[in-house]
Amino acid sequence: MSKFQKILFIGFIAILAILVYAEATKKQTISWFPSYSKLDKIPLGTYVLHDLLSEEMGDRFVEVDRPPYEVLRDSTLRGTYFFLNNRIDFDRTEVEDILKWTKKGNHLFISASSLPKKISDTLLLETGEDYMFDNMGSEPLLNFTNKKLKSQDAYRIKKDFSIHYFEEIDTLNQTVLGQAQIYDDALKITEPNINFIEAPFGKGKIYLHLQPEIFSNFVLLSDHNKELSEKALSYIPKNHTLLWDNYYKTGKKINISPLRAILTNRYLKWAYYLVLIGIMLYVLFEGKRKQRSIPIVRPLKNKTFEYTQTISGMYLDKKEHHKIALKQINLFTEFIRTRLRLPTEKADNRFFKALAARSGNTLEDTKAVFTMIETIQHQNPKSTTQVQLEELYKTISNFKKQTDGKS
Repeated sequence: MSKFQKILFIGFIAILAILVYAEATKKQTISWFPSYSKLDKIPLGTYVLHDLLSEEMGDRFVEVDRPPYEVLRDSTLRGTYFFLNNRIDFDRTEVEDILKWTKKGNHLFISASSLPKKISDTLLLETGEDYMFDNMGSEPLLNFTNKKLKSQDAYRIKKDFSIHYFEEIDTLNQTVLGQAQIYDDALKITEPNINFIEAPFGKGKIYLHLQPEIFSNFVLLSDHNKELSEKALSYIPKNHTLLWDNYYKTGKKINISPLRAILTNRYLKWAYYLVLIGIMLYVLFEGKRKQRSIPIVRPLKNKTFEYTQTISGMYLDKKEHHKIALKQINLFTEFIRTRLRLPTEKADNRFFKALAARSGNTLEDTKAVFTMIETIQHQNPKSTTQVQLEELYKTISNFKKQTDGKS
């Protein structure tokens, strides 16, 4: 890497480090996303409510992660089905299954600003939205109609939320449980709008509530307004199993990435991106193959032949023909033992026949070789001539050639 490249690389890393630090230390803005998910601790999440209900109800608190039409296939299921979200959109088949289940003596509790149209049509309901022309804000002012639950001063939620209400209800069969209006400098509801009703349905009951924010973390963590959710949920029988719906949630987490544990944490996410950028820079600047030239290593030469020539030359110079002949004889007998697998301790007719058969030589040639060998072995060392040595060499070579099939 050149000097300029190193400076450029260090500068780039420094800028990235500054950006990561600025992102990690900046003040987080509050998210008012209408999640209503049990996992979210943001103002409109339901982490607090879920924690309180699961602890208080114990085994009677059952979480449901599947759509209602799958859950209600279990004919033994009994209790109160609790739906909480900013908007609930059942399809026609689901509404029919839920209403059939409710008719059998179960309860349906829906808290949402927007209700399923099929349920509104079935119960003859019309909904609207409250607003004031002279007031830009729309802080909800809420209370209950039941004398045991009604507060002397209405509950004011100090945040601008949409206020939905029932324009028309079936007054002969349905009961008003709660009212709402926009806060206008007084904690009294002077122009009540119905926002919470009870409707009998077969052997069961349907509770419809149009201000889901009262079940959020934002309301439950306020000292006074937390009574809103407690009083609204008091209509659920204490012996009922509460089926908490996790399926119809705006903030439902749908993430199948194997990196979700890293990417959902902003610190780990930036660290992951930084590593990827570092790898890319390394590949960019150091991608070329850098390696010293590899020296050519010549293989070691086989010096056996040269060594043999040298030793034999020394013997020839000294005219020690007998010693050279004995060496040749020893090598020949070693050849018979290792190559032809025959013992050489006893040279008799049986041995000659076996050797002739295995080597491919005639019996006469085989005996001739060993006759020559025996003559040299037993004669006076000084009487061995160069001619005899050469003749021995030729005889043994021809014998080996016949054995190797080269003749």
